[in-house]
Order: sequence, then C-alpha cells, then structure tokens
Amino acid sequence: MRPPRPPLTSLLLLIFVLLLGMAFAQRHVAVQEGPLYRTEGSHVTLWCKVSGYQGPAEQTFQWSIYLPSASEREVQIVSTADPSFPYAIYTQRVRAQEIYVERVQGDAVLLHITELQDRDAGEYECHTPNTDERYFGSYSAKTNLTVIPDSLRVTAVPQTLHRVERDSLELKCEVSKSTAQHSHVSISWYRQRGGEAPVEIISLSRDFVLRAGGTYAQRHATGDVRLDKVGETTSKLTIYNLHPSDQGEFYCEAAEWIQDPDKSWYAMTRKRSQGTIVNVQATDKEFSVRLETEKRMYIVGEPVEFRCILEAQNIPDRYFSISWAFNSSLIASLGPNAVPVLNNEFAQREALGQLKVAKESDNVFVLKIYRLRLEDSGKYNCRVTEREKTVTGDFIDKESKRPKNIPITVLPLKAGFAVTAISRTPGVTYNESFDLQCIIKPHYPSWVPVSVTWRFQPAGSSEFHDLVTFTRDGGVQWGDRYLGFRTRTAIEKAESSNNVRLSISRASDTEAGKYQCVAELWRKNYNSSWTRLADRTSNLLEIRVLRPVTKLQVSKSKRSITLVENRPIPLNCSVKSQTSPDSHFAVLWYVHKPSDADGKLILKTTHSSAFEYGTYAEEEGLRGRLQFERSASGGLFSLTVQRAEVRDSGSYYCHVEEWLLSPNHAWYKLAEEVSGRTEVTVKQPDNRLHVNQTHRNITVLENQWVTLECQVSSRTSPSSQLQVEWYVWRPGHPEKEAVARLSRQSTLRYGDLATLGNLRSRLHLESPSPGLYLLSIQNATVRDSGTYDCRVEEWLLDPSDRWYKRAEDLSGLTTLTVKQPEPTLQVDTATANLTVQEKESFQLDCSVLSRSSPKSHFAVTWYNLRAKEAGGHAEEEEKEEEEEKEVVLSVGLDTIFNSGTGRWQDRLCFQRLSAVLFRLTVLQASGADTGNYSCRVEEWLADPSGMWYRLAEEESGTLLFTCRMQVPPCSLSSAPMTPSSTLSSSTHSPSSAS
Repeated sequence: MRPPRPPLTSLLLLIFVLLLGMAFAQRHVAVQEGPLYRTEGSHVTLWCKVSGYQGPAEQTFQWSIYLPSASEREVQIVSTADPSFPYAIYTQRVRAQEIYVERVQGDAVLLHITELQDRDAGEYECHTPNTDERYFGSYSAKTNLTVIPDSLRVTAVPQTLHRVERDSLELKCEVSKSTAQHSHVSISWYRQRGGEAPVEIISLSRDFVLRAGGTYAQRHATGDVRLDKVGETTSKLTIYNLHPSDQGEFYCEAAEWIQDPDKSWYAMTRKRSQGTIVNVQATDKEFSVRLETEKRMYIVGEPVEFRCILEAQNIPDRYFSISWAFNSSLIASLGPNAVPVLNNEFAQREALGQLKVAKESDNVFVLKIYRLRLEDSGKYNCRVTEREKTVTGDFIDKESKRPKNIPITVLPLKAGFAVTAISRTPGVTYNESFDLQCIIKPHYPSWVPVSVTWRFQPAGSSEFHDLVTFTRDGGVQWGDRYLGFRTRTAIEKAESSNNVRLSISRASDTEAGKYQCVAELWRKNYNSSWTRLADRTSNLLEIRVLRPVTKLQVSKSKRSITLVENRPIPLNCSVKSQTSPDSHFAVLWYVHKPSDADGKLILKTTHSSAFEYGTYAEEEGLRGRLQFERSASGGLFSLTVQRAEVRDSGSYYCHVEEWLLSPNHAWYKLAEEVSGRTEVTVKQPDNRLHVNQTHRNITVLENQWVTLECQVSSRTSPSSQLQVEWYVWRPGHPEKEAVARLSRQSTLRYGDLATLGNLRSRLHLESPSPGLYLLSIQNATVRDSGTYDCRVEEWLLDPSDRWYKRAEDLSGLTTLTVKQPEPTLQVDTATANLTVQEKESFQLDCSVLSRSSPKSHFAVTWYNLRAKEAGGHAEEEEKEEEEEKEVVLSVGLDTIFNSGTGRWQDRLCFQRLSAVLFRLTVLQASGADTGNYSCRVEEWLADPSGMWYRLAEEESGTLLFTCRMQVPPCSLSSAPMTPSSTLSSSTHSPSSAS
C-alpha cells in the first residue's frame, strides 16, 4: 500500500495559508490531460511530472487505477521504488515488462502499457510521496483513459504486376473505421525493394494535405504521380510513365488519429496493407537526364547541391561519363571509372573542402558547393554521354544528353534582411496556448550567426523588456524580468532557418501585451571576435488573453413557502450550468423585507468554502440557526434557517459568483448571477385552544364544599404553558372580580376579593389531570354566591426561547348559589293547664321538637299574659294590655339572662335539661302569677366565618296557670338565678339576646 496521504485538516490548513498569500514553494503534480481515447491492443504512454518539490532530485512515482466498476477503490499498478507495489491483477504484466515506467527525468516519467486491454480503462492516478518538510500543494493527479475497439481496416488485393517502361500503374487501397469518437485518417503509399528502407511515394495527411516523398516530388509536380479518393473508403495511387526504378513492392499504410484535450493529435493505430509486386521492364537503350536542386536563391555561405539523375535500363551493364558546367565552363568530369577531374580553379576549392564532385549511385551524380560565394551566381548544368567499350578496351562516345540549365542567385548576407512577427492566435482564452513566430528573411544557413530576441511589453505598461534570446551560438538566455515565462514557454529554432518560435501554454493576464522580435546578423572575425553586421526589429504583435466566456446559469424559479415557527426554512440555490468543471462558487444569501430598500446579507460562503456571516445574521442573532450544505456534485447549495421565527418572514435569494483558477494559480471572479426569489412566510401555530363552554348551575348549603371546573379540551401545542384565572360576578357588584390565578409557572396568586376577605383560607386549586383545573371553595357562605368563569391563556416558547401569549379563551359560566339551611324549627305548641297552691313553684317547659341543624343554638324567652281584674273607665285599655306579653325571662344563645319585671326577682330557676329542652321554674307562686304562659324559641346558626345569624323563631303552645291561695310554699330545690352554662361566642351575640 502507498504511504498515508496528508490528513484533510492539514491540506485545508495549507490551502488557507496559500490564500493568505504566504509565499512557500508548492508541490504540483501534473498528468497528461484527459479524457484520452486509445485503441485496444495499442502501445500507450501516459506522462506525469512533479514540480515545486523539495528533497531529492529523483522523485518516486506510483501509478494506480480506479476501475469504472469500483470507482472509489484504488488498484495499485506500478511504482518506481517498490517492486511489491502492484496488486495481484497487475503483478504478472509488470514482471513481464508489459507495463513499466520509463523515467524521462528525475521528476518526469512515462507509464507504458505495451498492449492495451479493455480492462485497462479507468481513471489513472499518478502519486508522488511527500519528500518536503511539510505538506503543501498537490501530491497526485488523475486522468481518464477510455479503451475503444480497434476498428481500423486497411486492405489491398495482393498481386504481382508486370509493366513496361512508360506504362501507367494503378493501385487501390481500402481504409475504413467505425470509431464512435471523432477521428482523422492519414494514408501513405510506399515502395520497397529487397532489404532497402521503404521509399515514400505520396501521402494524404490527417489534415487532408497531399505531399509527395522526396524521390517522387518532381514527378508529382509534373502530374506523373497522383493520389485520388474514388469512394468513401477507397484511395487510388496512379503513376504515369513508369521508370525501371519504380519496380518493387507497393503497399499502403493508414493511421487513425484522435485529438487529445491538449489539442495535440495522436496516432492511435497504424496498419499497412498487403503488398503488390510490380516489375517494370525497360523498352530499349534510350536514356534521359534530369537536373535537380533544392532552390534557386541562396545567401553567401550557404551550401548548394546539384543532382544529375540518369534514367536508363540496365545501367550497371552500360558505361556513362558525366561533366559539370558553370556558365558553359567546365567544372569537372567523371569517366566510367567515376574518378572526378576538376579544372584549376575548382580543383583548388575542392582541395580546401569547399566543393565536391561524386557519383552517389549508378544513376545519380552530385555537385556540392559547401559555401557559396557571390561569384557562384549563374547557370549550372550536367551532360551525360554514353560510351561504348571497344575490343581494345578503349571507350568511344556515343549519344550525349543534357537537361535544361538551372540558374541560381547568390545574395550577400544583408540583402533583403527582414524580420516579421506573426501569430495564428492573437486572441486566446485563459489556459489556452499561443504561438509567436519570428520569421527571418532570407533563410540564412545554419552557419550564419543570427541572434533573435523576443521582447515583451505587458498590457498597461509603456516599456519593453527582453523576454528571451536565442543567442548567435545557439544558446538560450532568459531575461530576468519575466522568469515566470520559463515554466510555460517552449522555444524552438527551425533547423532549416533562423526562425524562432515561442509556444506559450496556460495563457494568463501576465502574458497579455505586445511582443516583437529583434534579429541581429553577426560575423565571426579571424581573431574570434564578433561583428554585428545588421539588426532588424519586427512589427508589434499584440496578444490578448481573454477570460473564458461564462456559461454560468443560476435557477430563476420562484417559489413560496408557508410554515409554522420553530420549523426549518429550506432554501436552495441551484447552478444549472457552469463554465468549467473546475469552477468554484461563492454563494451570498440575502433576505429582503418589505420595509427595506435592499436585501440584507445573511451568509457568504467564499469560493474557498470559508464562511462569513452578514450583518443581518449578526443583528438578528441567526448565527446559531444557520446550516449550509453543498451537494457532492457541487451545483446545489442549501441554506437552512433552523427554528424559524415570525420575524424571519421575507423574500430570500442567493447571489452566485463563479470563480476560476487562473494559470498563475490565482483565483478570479469570472461572473455572477442572482437566483429567483423564495417568498417565506413564518406564522405562529394555528390557535387550537378551546375551553369547555358549558354553562352550569350549582346550589349548595352554607358550610358545604363546592368545586368549580375549568376544562381545557384542546390546546395549540402539547409543550405550551397555560395560565388559569378565575373571576366572579357577585350580585350588586357591577364589575367582575378576580378570585385566584394559577400562573404558567404554577404559582398561585389570589385576587383582591380573596385577599380582603376570608375567602383565601377557603380556596383550594388543583389540576388532577392535564387540562383540568378545579377550584374548590371550602365552607361556602352566602357571600360566595355569584357567577364564576375561568379565563385560560396559552403561552408558547418562540425559537428565541421567549414566551409569548398565543391565545386565550373563556369557559362557560357557572352560577353558584349558596343558601342557608331551610328552617325546620318546631316547638311544642300543645296547650296545657296547670294549677298549684300559693307559695308553691311551677315549671314552664319549652321543648324544641325539631331543629334545622345539629349546630343550631337557641335563644328562649318566656312570656306571661297576665289576667288583671279591673273595671270602670279603664276596661278597654286593660283589655289591650291583656294582649301584651310580659317577658318573664330571656336566655340568649350565649346564655345571658335577662329577667322581666321586678316581681320575678329571685323567683326564677332556669334549667337546660337537654339541647332541645329548656325549663323555667317559678318559685313561690302567688295569685298574681295566674295567667297564660308561653315561650318563644329563636334558632341561631354560625356562618363559615363565625358570624351568628337568626335562622327561625317559633312560639310554643299556651300554658294556663292558676294559683290557689294558701298553698304550701314551694320546696323545690333550684339553682340560683345564674347561668347554668356559658356558651362560647366567636364574636358577638345577636341584638335580641343582649
């Protein structure tokens, strides 16, 4: 297994440090950009390189693959350091060198798969273990490789053809493919003889450019060699005027090309057809001569080569001599023995190595001047003479032929010296590549010292500075102002000219500006010093580096959400399209209230995933209630406001900024867009509080307990708190009065009515079950009568942990009537007669037959209706007086005695024989005591507060008493006229007993 990778927290910390601008060397691993498409069975290479590292120059590379069937599982393939690194599935192929790593440099490698298999498709990862002091940067990079079938087919009919010189030849080759991806095909025709290297005849490149090989270039120019497409898949090679040298094996070769993401073309598959053997028979002894050279205009010091080509049959069996001429003057001649003979002037140049005359092959003769002079301008030609060998061994000349003259012009070095700067891509987008070419005319030979300097004026600057110089001795020298160019710039000097091309990859703002190249022509003196002969400055070339055209689209859909407080508010922000798969997004969440002119910032998540709370979140205390999420795919952002409050209502939207990483590894904002709005309405829970509205009537007697119900049948929330308050309307009172209140914290408080009276001690409040509240009044009194109801308040806890009253409701009315007991007092009303002797005592009993309450107390008064003897004028008055009662004795409920007139003094004896039987004994009866006697009984009860009140009164029956004279005195022993008992009274006695 590979060594553990840096912890996520460490990488996040390093990214944060980078964003703060701390300048440390950053490791960067780059791999060939994908996706790559390669054909099954082909030899594939993938490059990987690391930069910005510390430690040893030779870095370790490890290659792994993530197969499509298990995209999360790493399968190790090969390592440059650990032979045990491959998993079993790859071990055999690695050992057999079917898969291996080629180290190009210490920090760059190529992964080779010699025969690609279908199972090799997947995501390849190149990993470099850390050799730095700390983790900083990237340690691996990935690319996708897709294996596609090899569908290229190249077929030609194998045959043997016999042709005669000057005949025509037609050969066909069928090339087909069925690749689903966009690809191009190139076709080439070759001729091969024996063990010689194949000779290219003509080819059609992948860009549909037709080009003939060097041997056939002249014949293609005259139309003797053609390549035509005669169908969708068939190409035809035609050669007119066949030469004997054309015989050999002909075959075609095709390659299928695909363009990789880095814009380069790659030949996935290359195949050749079966061959056709062509024999060309010479017709006669005729021969022809042609003269060739590369161009007609040269610069002093350049080389030139003239080729005199002999076309004939059976050349090895025949004898030819050749002569070279300049402006009709002989330069040199070669006999059949191929030994050159030069005239005086050219012999000296040949001796100095400046000129060469030679026979290259049986039919090719060359004249080569290595360093042209100005005086070498003129007409050149060759003459071929066929010679016949006599019997004596001497040669005699036969037919002689020569081609047309070829004139050349030799120019001085400075003549026509001009420099032009061109670019095929003056306007590029970030991360694209652009080329700058410095074209120097004329094309000086390689030995002519030319130095080329590219100069650069950054956009917004007014000064040019040297960027890079291709020195006169072939070296490269970079300017010190723009060292950053070196890592992204390739410099190339054409072999055939002094043209210098700059290829700048991963273009950024840094490379935008004006370019020009300066060329200098030098001469090296005999003492090794240098003389600058001329210099030229090119035109200005402006390169514009543009940011990518944004494709950012944010969903504009609108929606409305209505929810109850304490529920979460889900807000979504959807990016429908983005400019690049590597785009990062900053998302700003806003809320707009009707009272505000603009939206207020809630939260910002930067492109680096940092959080910043807005002023609205700080002012409204939202920080603890916000939850931000981003989907794994990266295009959906969610903000959830937890525990919603009513004040959270408003119009919410997101503002998305698209950020991309510039080629200079700096983030820049490319575009921004606002989403559609989400209208959020947060409301309090619907009021579900309901108190039983049933009306009730309750009638009780004093001193009884009475219980009043307050039933909450439903409430808004099970977690709400209830406050219950009882009220009463008493007769004669215009306003209702508070009796008691049970707060939502279960604290009992009494109203003014209960506080001022003695009601407080008699109240009892309880809740035997949820929602049921009972108010009990102990020892009810008449004053407790009235109409009662309860008012219930429901309190809810808002998301900020503040209680608020959500609802209130009133119960039905309960009419309470507290009555005194119904009087059932009954006194014995029987009439009786009693006669006693004078001086005797007589008893007056007062018997209570029934009473209203066992707790009743009685006040008893005895009366006497005297019968007086009277006559004359006062009879009528006396009659009236006879109707008046004379109080004999009053005994109050508190046993306080009050006797009548003085004649009863010391003659009365009171006895309470029982709670309902009272006896008054009158001692020493006299005739004056004769009359009617009765008693009056008052029934008294104490109310719950201890106050006594008279409930009833009743008169007894009449006792007719007669006293006879001379009756023995009364001997009854009696108690003195003092109270026989004392009744306790809580307060005071009724006035009638005073």
